[in-house]
Order: sequence, then structure tokens, then C-alpha cells
Amino acid sequence: MATGYFSHSDCLHHDMGNGHPECPQRITAIEDQLRAQGLDVLMLSPDVPLASNTDLALAHDLNYVLTLDDFLQQLEATGDTRALDPDTWACPGTRAATWRAAGAAIAATDAVIDGKLDNAFCAVRPPGHHATHNQTMGFCFFNNVAVAARHALDVRGLQRVAVVDFDVHHGNGTEDILAGDDRALMVGFFQHPLYPYSGAESRAGNMVNIPLHARSDGKVVRDVVESYWLYRLEDFQPEMIFISAGFDAHREDDVGGLGLVEADYAWITAKIMEVAAKHCKGRIVSCLEGGYNLSSLARSVAAHVRTLIEN
Repeated sequence: MATGYFSHSDCLHHDMGNGHPECPQRITAIEDQLRAQGLDVLMLSPDVPLASNTDLALAHDLNYVLTLDDFLQQLEATGDTRALDPDTWACPGTRAATWRAAGAAIAATDAVIDGKLDNAFCAVRPPGHHATHNQTMGFCFFNNVAVAARHALDVRGLQRVAVVDFDVHHGNGTEDILAGDDRALMVGFFQHPLYPYSGAESRAGNMVNIPLHARSDGKVVRDVVESYWLYRLEDFQPEMIFISAGFDAHREDDVGGLGLVEADYAWITAKIMEVAAKHCKGRIVSCLEGGYNLSSLARSVAAHVRTLIEN
């Protein structure tokens, strides 16, 4: 078996305008770096389907899904670009990218559960962890990881799944969807205070939120992982782990103010893999979230992916 790489050209056609940090070049920078390090030839690249509205309704209000579908289809027809909130814009290519991103997470989940892959990384955009049950937010339309987690539970019949979020921003959307669902455990760290200005208090017992001060570095983060994450993951014994893989906590990324480097992302990934090897048959699906400095994003993803491949 192998590590899967799930991406699609549709993800390049969602464009929120010149100068917007969540840009198509994020994917091309990642792929250039994976090729430069020879990692692309070590992964399988399966087909990526579009999610169905039924798939999306596993994590989102169906009326929200249908209303957004109608709105984005109108943009496809007219060629217009419109804002859904102050941070999140939609263009004619947004619908295909959004449905494809969620479809990648679902396809990766199925491939890993079916034993066709050891684990998988989804290089998709738009990201998802700010999308709530019924609201776009923070560059996000649908919550790819939450959709995939609910697919694993409600469609594939797993009993327990964990979500690990290491984006610099709190995954408020994932919390909104999964809080109180005892089949899911979410662990995360994030800079606080920082957008979306939430997470300092966990909404439910299955949420392990660790707010960090600006300028916290890799040593602080490693202490958090070992002191707070690992024992909760061990106690929960998940059957599969989903990663909201944001790389904007890197010290070179000006969107936030944390101080991680590539070696920290590799270390975090290895720790997650240790839990997965013990409880999940190694089953991990990782989905791209943030990361807006193209160089540090690409290098950090490569460190993350290399660890998924080699450990």
C-alpha cells in the first residue's frame, strides 16, 4: 500500500481576487515542492469525484447546501464574482472547486478504510475548517474534514473518529459541527486571540482546545501535544484520524504569529501516526487548510507528506 495524494485541477479555478492570500498558487507551490523532493512518485493519485449534496448534508444543513448550490450555479452562468462574507468570495469556478474538495476528502476516506491506501493527503481548496453547519466563513464554504468524518461514521460505520487541527486559527466550524457528538474527539491548538476569536473555552467535553500566545514556538507546541493531545487520543482510541492540516503557524507566515518550522510539522505528524498505528490500523486522512506564505507552505506540506510516506 501507499500514501494517496488527492487533488484536482478544479481546485485551481476558485479565485477570490488579486492579492487574496487563499490563492490557486498554493496548490501549484505544493506540487512543485513535492516534485522537487521526489515525493510525487512515491504517492498514488486516485481520481477525485465531486461530492453529492447528500454527502455534504452529513455535516451541513441541507437547506444551506441547496441555497449555496443555487447561488454558485448562478455565478457559473453569469461569470460574476460575489462576496458571501467579508473574507469569502465566490467566482464561476468556485462551485466545482468546493464540491471537488469535499469529494476528495470522502474518496480518500473510502480508500483508506477499504485498505487501498495506508493514509492520504488532500491538497484541496477552498479550505474548510471555518465553515459551520450553516454558514460560510474565513475562506471556507464546506467543512471538508467534518464531512469526511461524518462519512466515516454515518456511511462507513466506524464508531469513533478523531480530528486533529494544527492550523494557526481555531477550527470553529469543525467544533460547531462535531461538538457534543460523542463519536468524535477534536484536539487542536491555535493562536489566541486571533480570528475567529473563539475556542478559548471548549463548547463540549469532546473538544480539546489549546489556545496559544503569539510567538509560541515549536517547543511550546510539542509540550502541548504531549501534555494535552496524546492522552486524550489514547483514551478515546479512535478508529480513524482526520487532520485539518493548516501550515500558517509557520514562523514565516505573516497571517499568524506562531513560530513553527518544518521539523515541528514532521514531529506532530509522526506523533499522530503513532496513535494511528496503535488504534486505527494506521488510518489517517489529512486535508489542507491554511498556509499562505507559498514557500513555507510548500516546504511544510512536503515535511508532513514525507512523514506520512516514510513512518
